[in-house]
Formats: sequence, structure tokens, C-alpha cells
Amino acid sequence: MLGVLFQPTVAVKYPVISVRLPADRTTARSRHRPAAETNPRGWRLATLSLTALGVVYGDIGTSPLYAFRACFNTEYGLSPTIPTVYGVLSLIVWSLILVVSVKYIAFVMRLDNRGEGGIVALLALLRQRRRRGLLTALGLFGAALLYGDGIITPAISVLSAAEGLEIATPAFKPYVLPSTLLILFLLFFFQKYGTARVGGVFGPIMLAWFGTITTLGVLEIVRGPAILRALSPWYGVRFLLDHGTAGFLVLGAVVLVVTGAEALYADMGHFGRTPIRLAWFTLVLPALLLNYFGQGALVLRVPDAVQNPFYLLAPRSLLYPIVTIATLGVLEIVRGPAILRALSPWYGLWFLLDHGTAGFLVLGAVVLVVTGAEALYADMGHFGRTPIRLAWFTLVLPALLLNYFGQGALVLRVPDAVQNPFYLLAPRSLLYPIVAIATLATVVASQALISGAFSLTQQCVQLHYSPRVSIIHTSRSAMGQIYIPEVNTALMIGCLLLVLGFESSDALGAAYGVAVTGTMTITTVLFYAIARQRWHWSALWASALAGAFLAIDLAFFGANIVKLARGGWVPLAIGGGVFLLMSTWNRGTELFRGYLSQAAVPMDRFLEEVERAKPPRVRGTAVFLTPNVDGAPLVLQRHLRYNKALHEEIILLSIITEEVPEVEHDKRVTIEALPQGFHRARAYYGFMERSDVQEIVAICRDLGIKAEPEETTYYLGSAQLLSTGPAPMMRWRKRLFSFMARNASAATDFFNIPPNRVVELGARIEF
Repeated sequence: MLGVLFQPTVAVKYPVISVRLPADRTTARSRHRPAAETNPRGWRLATLSLTALGVVYGDIGTSPLYAFRACFNTEYGLSPTIPTVYGVLSLIVWSLILVVSVKYIAFVMRLDNRGEGGIVALLALLRQRRRRGLLTALGLFGAALLYGDGIITPAISVLSAAEGLEIATPAFKPYVLPSTLLILFLLFFFQKYGTARVGGVFGPIMLAWFGTITTLGVLEIVRGPAILRALSPWYGVRFLLDHGTAGFLVLGAVVLVVTGAEALYADMGHFGRTPIRLAWFTLVLPALLLNYFGQGALVLRVPDAVQNPFYLLAPRSLLYPIVTIATLGVLEIVRGPAILRALSPWYGLWFLLDHGTAGFLVLGAVVLVVTGAEALYADMGHFGRTPIRLAWFTLVLPALLLNYFGQGALVLRVPDAVQNPFYLLAPRSLLYPIVAIATLATVVASQALISGAFSLTQQCVQLHYSPRVSIIHTSRSAMGQIYIPEVNTALMIGCLLLVLGFESSDALGAAYGVAVTGTMTITTVLFYAIARQRWHWSALWASALAGAFLAIDLAFFGANIVKLARGGWVPLAIGGGVFLLMSTWNRGTELFRGYLSQAAVPMDRFLEEVERAKPPRVRGTAVFLTPNVDGAPLVLQRHLRYNKALHEEIILLSIITEEVPEVEHDKRVTIEALPQGFHRARAYYGFMERSDVQEIVAICRDLGIKAEPEETTYYLGSAQLLSTGPAPMMRWRKRLFSFMARNASAATDFFNIPPNRVVELGARIEF
């Protein structure tokens, strides 16, 4: 019979029914998942902005712990003189403004896939346009690099917080690594319990954190207000020119101030653009600037504070309330208000010109201030543009600027504070509370990256870039909160090994910058391509804007790539390995589906054979899962061949993942009525949703198809893949694909199929 069934024929079309879900039968995922609101207002906007503060800005908000200090690493040979501190602060300020405020907040967040952000959203937009060449490969590698970021961020954040204990007393130094390892282990151990219970306090914790860094920065800026001269970009330019190669390499440390910028985009789907932007401009950016300026003022005042300027920021008196990071920066700025000169971009330009190579290398540290910028985009789907922008401009940016300027003022006042200017901003009597809140803030930042890795993996599975994994929902009310044991274990092992291998946050900074700048560069390239395709921008305008962004990204990337031997290879190795797995799975899946499509028999010929053979029909319903949306699947053919019987009702179910985050309810399911009791059902899901076969069958039952739960049997195919076939793929990659397929999560768990109602039919397939 099979010989007849494989003969080609012209397909016959049957009526198709598009099913509109009733109001009370929306999917569990779409019913509970918090979609971004398009135009939140009033208290709702404020609430979303506060929530976005806890999820989106954790990474970029904890950068003051290590970013400013990293710029004065001994490898650069820089001393905390007035021109140097002004130059470094100028680079930090304009990195926060140009990379985060302009690139991500103003432009990249406008590129959303139905509200969702992140590099996977960009990848899906590219796939919609059928551009599957180099750009798709770049996007895939950028997504792979995010796993490296997810491993390094918890390690460097928690380690930098624990290092504050050394400032309190050197006696704690032997306990820094053990305490870091313990905190990280507990962080990953409790992932299986979900974050629903503690998620509500993330926003207030980060609000207190940004208040703390603002306070630390302001206290020191007050002592040396001249630090504000660093606002001029001229100081940054002069720094790079004066220090030559060393100045350029410092960019590898400067980039730490923008780590987390990608998160602003990635979380856009959760909060929306407005809350993210509001939080940035009203809180985050001011707090960061004040704290960095405070660290700068402290280092100028106490040069030895450069070892750990953040924890040394606070004054030695208990009269100073420890409320926020920004306030501590402001207090130091008040001590040395001249530090505000660094607001001029001239100081940054002067720094680069004056320091030559050293000035360039400092960019590798400066980039740390913008790590996390990608998170603003990735989380856009959770919160929306407005809450993210509101949080950035009203809280995050002011707090960061105040704290960085406070660190600068401290270093100018006490050059020795350059060793750890953040902690030296705080009074010694309040050091332990600051370490505690810093640890909480770094845990929040780490949680955001871990949850992001879970979400990214789920999206990759739906887009066929990853095999099925065990997805466990940890909340009954928020289906977006998931736990993936395989990913959690890999991240935990990676974090613990990094802490043991690098032993300090300064050493980890070299590995961190490469992952961040690589993702930022790829985002810019994809931004250009999609802006041309989607917005129909002219080549001149798109090239001018993307070219300006790319020049900044490449400067940061170049300053970090020289650190390959000192740890920069780690994120590249992680990204390369994940990219190999993702591309192999995608290509193998494409070839395997091609084989199944060829093995499928045209449906009308199969039905003709059923009509002719008249096999016995048994009571009940059979559901055959198949990726083939047209022909009779191979598993159905084998079932009929070996069992010589069919059920009364047969549903051929194809689950199709669309390249959009979510599928509208009224477009979820289509039913095609076929002769002989056959029905073809197509269920459509977005790449942010999870398929549910029991729910799909329930919808079919509501439409009149006999599919009672106790009388429904599910048929699945189980293939043993052999690498000896003619498929155009290298044999070692075929074996890798087979290994991944064997270790994929069971289809019954992934598609929510009752395991006691499943029949699997196996086959050996050469491909």
C-alpha cells in the first residue's frame, strides 16, 4: 500500500474554518502574560516605571561598583590627576548619553516586533523580510553572546559587591570569594521556586539603590564641585589624545558604565517604551552621573581611594543619611564642585588625544558604564517604551551621573581612593549597610539576566534555534515567569567557574567588555538593515546615524578585543559554542523537516486509499502531531500499515510558530474538514508563547469534533537519526544534531500532552 501512497498527485482543497476563540477561552499564556501597554498614564505609568526600574536597570545601575575604578587599573598606567579624572568622567558621561540615551532610548527602542524588543525580536524581523544571509547569522551570534553576558554579569556584580567587605576591614579579604560563591549558589538554587514572591520588591530595592548612589556622589561633589567641568566632552577627547594607546584601552573599562543598555530594549515588551524612558531620564541617568562624578571628586581629593572609590564615597559622619547611591555622589560633588566641568565633552576628547594609546585602552573600561543598555531594548516587550524611558531620564541617568561625578570628586580630593572609589564614598560606619544594599542590588541585576536567559531560550526553541527544553512555570498568574533547569545549571556552573578563575571584579572586567560591545555592535548593524527595510530611510540618513553609532561601538569593541588573552576569549568562546549549537539545530531541523515533507503522502491520495481499503474504525479520537501542514504524515502511514485500523475521528495537528511575539486570539486555530472522519488543525503561536495541545484539542471539541479526554490518543513519531544519509550537512554536525535531538525534552512535557494517552512509533532515518 505504501508504494501506491507515495505516488504524487494533485491535492484537493477542502473547506477551512477559521476559529475565533470565545472570550473565556483565551490561552493560558495570552491570558496571563503581562503585555506592554501602549499609552500608560498617571499612577499606572509610575507603577510600570518603578517595576521597570527593578527589572531593566539592575545591570546598568550597579556599574558604579566597578566601572570607574576599572578605568584606573594598573595596566593602563594612569594616575588620578585632575586632567585624567576629568577625561575619564567625560568619557563616562557621554557614553551614558550617546549609547544609552540616544542610541537605545531614542532610536533602537522604536524597532519593536509588536511591542517586543531584544536581539531575538530583530532576528525575527529579519526573517520576516527573508534576509537569511550574513545579517541573520550576525543576529544569531548576537543572541549567543547574550548567554555569555548572562554568565559574566552575576559573577562580576556579586563579586564587586562582596569586595566592599575588604574596605570595612582587610580581615574580611579571605571571605570575599567564599561569600560570593555562596550568594551565587543560593541565587541559582532558588530559581526553581520562581521570583513571583520577591519580584514585587525589586523595584523598591533598586529605587533605594539609586538613591544610595546619588547620595554618595552628591556628598563628594559638594566637597569638590570643580569636578563638574568633566561634563565637557573636550576633557574626554584630550584624555584620548594625551594618553595614546593607553587612553584608547581605557575605553575597555569605560564601556562598563553602559552594560545593561541592551536590557532596556529586550524588556520593552514587558513595560513599554514610556516607562523605561521615564525611569531612565528622571532617576537612573541623574543618579549614575552624580555617583560617577562623586567618585571622581573623591579620587582627586584622596588618590588612594581609587582602589575602591564607590565604598569610600560616603563621609565619615553618621549625620549623612544613606538613602540612595546618587545622594552619596552629590555629597562628594558638593565638596569639590569643580568636578562638574567633566560634563563638557571636551574633557573626554582631550583625554583621548592627550593619552594616546592609554586613552584608547581606557575605553575598554569606560564601556562598563553602559553594560545593560541592551536590556532596555530586550525588556521593551514587558513594560513598553514610555515606562522604560521615564525611569531612565527621571531616576537612573541622574543617579548614575551623580554617583560617577562623586567618585571623580573623591579621587581628585583623595587620590588613593582610586582603588575603590565607590565604597570609599560612604562613611566607614555605614559601610556594612551599603555592602548589604549593594549585594541586594547585584542580586536583582543578576536575576534580570538569568530570567532573560530563560526567556531567550524559550524564544529560540519556538524559532527552531534550540531543541526542546524543560520549561517550568513558576507562577500561576504570570506565565512569563519560567524556569529552565538545563539553562540554570549551565549558568550556575559557568558563574562559579568564572569567580574561581578570575578571583576579582577587575579581572572579570576584561571578559565582560567583549560580550557587551559585541552585542552592541551587532545591534547597530541590524538597526541599519531594518531601518532601511521597515522605515524606508534613505541610505544617506541611515548610514549617517548608524555610522555614528557604529564608530562608538567599534571604538569600545576595539579597546576590549586587545584583552583576549586576559579573559576576553571567555564570552567569545561561550558565544561561539552556543552559536554552533543554535545554527546546527536550525539547519538540522530544516533538513529533517524536508525529509518528512518528502516522505508525506498527498492527502487526497491517502484518503482515496483509505476509502478503497476500508480499514476497521475503532472508537475514539486519534491526534497525530506533524510539522507537515499538507500531506499525510509518516507516523500516520506507519500506524495504518502496522495496526491495520483507524480511529473514528482523526486530527492531524500542526503547531506553527509565527515570527511575532504573540498571535491574536481570533487567529489561533484553523480547522480543515476532510473526508473519512479526518480533520486538519493548524494552531498558531508566537515565539513568546507556549504551545498547549490539550487546550487545542479542547477547542476542537467545542467545535463539534469528538475528542473526549478519556477517549483521545496522541500519536508521536520517534526517530533514530543516522548520519550516513545524503543530506547536505557535514557528518560531525549531523552527529551533533542527533545528539541534541536525543537529549531534547520529551514532547509530552513540552506540548502538555497527557503521557498516559501517548503512542510513539519509532523509525531509523538516514539523513
